[in-house]
Amino acid sequence: MVNEQAIAARTASIKTKGQQKQQVACDTDSVAGAVSQRACVYSGARVVLNPITDAVHLVHGPIGCASYTWDIRGSLSSGSELYRNSFSTDLQEEDVIFGGEKKLVSSIDELVSKYQPELVFVYSTCIVGVIGDDLQAVCKAAEKKHNIRIIPVQSSGFAGNKSAGYRAACDALLKIMPNEGPVEQKGNTVNYLGDFNLAGEIWIIKDYLKRIGIEVNATFTGDSSYRTLQRAPQAALNIMQCAGSMAYLAQRMEDIYAIPYLRVSFLGLTDTAASLRSIAASFSDPMLAHRTEALIATETATINRQLEAYRTKFKGKKAAIFVGGGFKAISLIKQFRELNIEVVMIGTQTGKQEDYAVMQELVNDGTVILDDANPAELEKFMVEKGANILVGGVKERPLAYKLGVAFIDHNHDRKHPLSGFVGAVNFAQEVYSTLCSPVWHYV
Repeated sequence: MVNEQAIAARTASIKTKGQQKQQVACDTDSVAGAVSQRACVYSGARVVLNPITDAVHLVHGPIGCASYTWDIRGSLSSGSELYRNSFSTDLQEEDVIFGGEKKLVSSIDELVSKYQPELVFVYSTCIVGVIGDDLQAVCKAAEKKHNIRIIPVQSSGFAGNKSAGYRAACDALLKIMPNEGPVEQKGNTVNYLGDFNLAGEIWIIKDYLKRIGIEVNATFTGDSSYRTLQRAPQAALNIMQCAGSMAYLAQRMEDIYAIPYLRVSFLGLTDTAASLRSIAASFSDPMLAHRTEALIATETATINRQLEAYRTKFKGKKAAIFVGGGFKAISLIKQFRELNIEVVMIGTQTGKQEDYAVMQELVNDGTVILDDANPAELEKFMVEKGANILVGGVKERPLAYKLGVAFIDHNHDRKHPLSGFVGAVNFAQEVYSTLCSPVWHYV
């Protein structure tokens, strides 16, 4: 039976711009039996931490949870490939009854002996939260035994939602860094937070920053390693792309190490240029601003002619968006506008109230705004608004094809970069290839 309280809460999670002002319900917990798209706490923690390339990622729970691995995703590494292995203690019925701590100790011993890592993450799952295994004590004893960092991630799946998993991951990341602060910081250096290096996107942004005279000190967490994360407090500025996963970490690093942070987005021409200008303006160096404007002018001139050819083909088309975080949704509204496409429906899984306030200002009257929508709701409003294309994740793909509309995967499973100036061209090309495909003449 569907939980009645969950349904009552969901009625506040849909609104239409131009109608009476209505509060969007954000960050509510997933409820068993309710119709929801929100992922669990464990999945949120795993998304953030798994791109740390030289760490062992050990899931303390049933084998099924360990299938949530980065190996099927687009996060790339310039070094170690250890993160592409998914390890599990494979808890069985007997372990549920008698406890799984002995099995966890044995698993840690075996993995350390085989891979000699400097860092191990141990993730708790729903089963561990129920049976009460003491991860903290096991990891502390294992650290002393092996003389490496072994960090428990308190991510029992039912204890909240994906946002709670982000926070659990950030708490684990803070344990890697020195616990005293502030530290001596290097000029013109940044930490890049909230990018997981899908299809090498971190490398694209690193190149832009290098060209304007800024060094990337550490990345959180795409293409990162134990040693680079340890030196994160040396940066002069944190730039944060995915605020949903990294806002808590950015605030804690400001509190502990006095590192200010800046929210950025490198999706689309508008946000990429604005973000580069904001980063340059954060440093007292007039040459940074000069080099930034030169880079923007060069890159924009290179790609504008390509984009103009697509804009004429997209006239009158309508888009629906349903993605994970609010920052991505906001950038996509602007990006579709750059391509002459109107957004008629937009929603997220983990967006915040402030994200929805920005969306409200950006979209046209009549646009449907959703939080944590289920497939039935997405279908209803896509049909009602006449959407021609849906941008979402792998779960939304079957829905789009069922409705006979084009689809773009903007989640972690993609293998091509969508960030920066080159990403704007890739996005336009993908929109064209699916939206203008001859197949729609036969549907």
